[in-house]
Amino acid sequence: MKTAEIKRRYLAHFEANGHTVVPSAPLPAISDPNLLFVNAGMVQFVPYFLGQQTPPYRRAVSVQKCIRTPDIDEVGKTSRHGTFFQMNGNFSFGDYFKSGAIPLAWELATKSVEAGGFGLDPERIWATVYLDDDEAYDIWRRTGVPDERIVRRGKKDNFWSMGIPGPCGPCSELYYDRGPAYGAEGGPEVDEDRYLEFWNLVFMQFERGPGTDKENFPILGELPAKNIDTGMGLERMASILQGVDNLYEIDEVRPILDRAAELTGKRYGAHSGHAANQSHPDDVRLRVIADHVRTALMLIGDGVTPSNEGRGYVLRRIMRRAIRSVRLLGWQERALPELLPVARDCMAPSYPELAADFDRISAYAYAEEDAFLATLRAGTTILDTAISETRSAGRPALSGDKAFQLHDTYGFPIDLTLEIAAEQGLTVDQEGFRRLMADQRARAKADAQARKTGHTDLSAYRSVLDAGGPVTFTGYTEVARESTVRAVLGTDGQRAAAVEGDTVELVLDTTPFYAEGGGQQPDLGMITVGGGQVEVLDVQQPVPGLIVHRARVLRGEVRAGETGYAEIDTSRRRAISRSHTATHLVHQTMRNFLGESATQAGSLNAPGRLRFDFNTATGVAPSVLRDVEQQVNEVLLADLEVHAFITSLEEARRIGAMALFGEKYGEHVRVVEVGDYARELCGGTHVARSGQLGLVKILSESSIGSGVRRVEALVGMDAFNFLAREHLLVSRLAELYRVPSEQVADRVEQTVTQLRDAEKELEKLRAQLVLGGAAALAAQAKDVSGVAYVGTEAPEGAAGNDVRTLAQEIRGRIEASRPGVVAVAARANGKASLVVAVNPAARSRGIAANDLVKAAFSGRGGGSPELAQGGGLPESEVPRLLLTVERALAEA
Repeated sequence: MKTAEIKRRYLAHFEANGHTVVPSAPLPAISDPNLLFVNAGMVQFVPYFLGQQTPPYRRAVSVQKCIRTPDIDEVGKTSRHGTFFQMNGNFSFGDYFKSGAIPLAWELATKSVEAGGFGLDPERIWATVYLDDDEAYDIWRRTGVPDERIVRRGKKDNFWSMGIPGPCGPCSELYYDRGPAYGAEGGPEVDEDRYLEFWNLVFMQFERGPGTDKENFPILGELPAKNIDTGMGLERMASILQGVDNLYEIDEVRPILDRAAELTGKRYGAHSGHAANQSHPDDVRLRVIADHVRTALMLIGDGVTPSNEGRGYVLRRIMRRAIRSVRLLGWQERALPELLPVARDCMAPSYPELAADFDRISAYAYAEEDAFLATLRAGTTILDTAISETRSAGRPALSGDKAFQLHDTYGFPIDLTLEIAAEQGLTVDQEGFRRLMADQRARAKADAQARKTGHTDLSAYRSVLDAGGPVTFTGYTEVARESTVRAVLGTDGQRAAAVEGDTVELVLDTTPFYAEGGGQQPDLGMITVGGGQVEVLDVQQPVPGLIVHRARVLRGEVRAGETGYAEIDTSRRRAISRSHTATHLVHQTMRNFLGESATQAGSLNAPGRLRFDFNTATGVAPSVLRDVEQQVNEVLLADLEVHAFITSLEEARRIGAMALFGEKYGEHVRVVEVGDYARELCGGTHVARSGQLGLVKILSESSIGSGVRRVEALVGMDAFNFLAREHLLVSRLAELYRVPSEQVADRVEQTVTQLRDAEKELEKLRAQLVLGGAAALAAQAKDVSGVAYVGTEAPEGAAGNDVRTLAQEIRGRIEASRPGVVAVAARANGKASLVVAVNPAARSRGIAANDLVKAAFSGRGGGSPELAQGGGLPESEVPRLLLTVERALAEA
């Protein structure tokens, strides 16, 4: 039975039993800051299980796309680990419980294929229950499972918890006996390779209290509303129903593996004498390729693009592991154009959008491979040199500095450095690398972090939300209103009051202040409370539903429970709203000219300006940017109505409203449309008509990462002011050049060309001046212990290349049969530098240029035995550097 058919039957079975079919959440669409990706079927339902939101249905069923990043390094080592997988799940929110869940699972598993089930032999199914869960035990017996195939197990195996205080409960798992060829008799307790788990039913009937010991956490009591969460691994069920040994042989994976084997001339499973979990290295690498290519397809399909941070880094890492594995197996050409279409064909029966969107997906994937191949060529050479130097020095580990340099300067990923070093029998100073990375991140994030809310512990916010419910936002229709201060939060937690000079966070019951989100900057303004007044500095939504105002008390006192008057800065709001509407227009117009793959990847809507990031594999031609700008301004002239409304997600999709990749939307969404020109899902604020924008001026377009471009533009008066300044500048240049304005660009280009030509001529003259004395200096070489030594200072103003050239030129003019050493020092920007050149005759006596440089610089500097250099000392050190080289020769 094909995997797509297993999925279809699962959904159909539970839909026929009153469950609402819920689409898979996009892989990155999660609100949990501790997770990069959805990693279980229950993730999108967590707010319902925790009681934070009321579920819109009592029963639900889904097939959820999942990724578990801890498994990346395990992929290939065993036949069971995979990065991407799919979790079939059915859920009950206070509706049915054990007596409903157990028969539903048994029915689907054992019902005949002709009747729509999976047709598993009931005599080969085993059930496990928690030690004292007599209720589940009895239900399985009544369902038809005999006592000898029902196993009681402890907390480690059959009790579920999220690891935090909240719902928990016993589990019941289903196992399928694959037969004596796979292991010993005796059930799951004896052999979990023969007895393969395929379904887990979690009964959330208790509440867990605080505690860190999973085995002994306190149970506070039984929950009144008992929930069901069940999970059936789609890949695991596919391996059972397709009669194959592991997940790499199911229909969604094996064709990718086979194509990789065909490209590299290998044959999967051709090697004898290897146990299931100890495969031949070729098999391991083929598994890595198959899993990672499929995972990359699904991630890019859900809007993730390769980058050096977060989810994008995970994608980049798995893509690069796949590409390198192909190359290690012998294929040196581009691999993804050969493999990604196979993965698409495997997954499209379940996810047809992958085929429809394949042009976009493949553009990102192929561009990333091209970039990585260039990185490999440069980075591998540098890494090989570093490994050789480390071995020569007798050190067991590559330094953290070198690993960081490879990562930061050359884009060479640390995991690849670790992998290659391990292949050469070396370790890497990972602690040093992590320290340097942490320092870099801390510097980059220090400014942004200062603006964010003060509590890293979200429990303070959750307690306020639990006590009063979500904050009502009224800013779509009003800019000021009376509100009650629900809470005053300081860095030390919740407090009763704040006084003049304090910077605190205020939570109101209702607010017109827009919290930063969706690329839109927050509203600022004032809140007057009783005898106190506060200035709002920032507005954030640290947990869904809670709007928090970061504010400074200007005068008086602010107390929780008091009524106040909240008023936003309307001129700022109007300017931001103009920028936000302009962003929608730029987004739509980019798609008009570049195609639907030019989707938004990020934005910033600030007063008078916007920044719009979008996905595209190549740069945008200046002529296209001009056309985009012209079309946007034509929409402004048309003065179209801007209209926002709430509708169902299904209806929004039907009318063509654009949604952002990776975003998870609820049952109802807010749509913002600009006439019939642009229609997009959006929670931000906007103008009433497009004409209110005045003018949009695109300033620049550039790359900010692999496959991601950025447009920056000005809006309204900022755009007018910019053009006015540009006009004055062009008029002044026209006056200076004495040409019409339209000829200024040509004349400036001519001037720049002339300046470049003059600079080149000056460089030639400078080089001639520097090299002019080379013959005379060589003729005046001093004999130092039988070595012709020239120690000289380069002419003032000599560039670094000129100094090296002079040293080599003098060396070349020393008689070849005579050992010769040349040291040329230079002064530049207050610093001294030194270049040492050694001829072959001196090398045969054991004299090395890099040793002489290190002697002069106390161990620093570098290069080869023939040519080396050092620098960084004060320029007053020049005479000493030349003397030190001479003394080193005298002592050699």
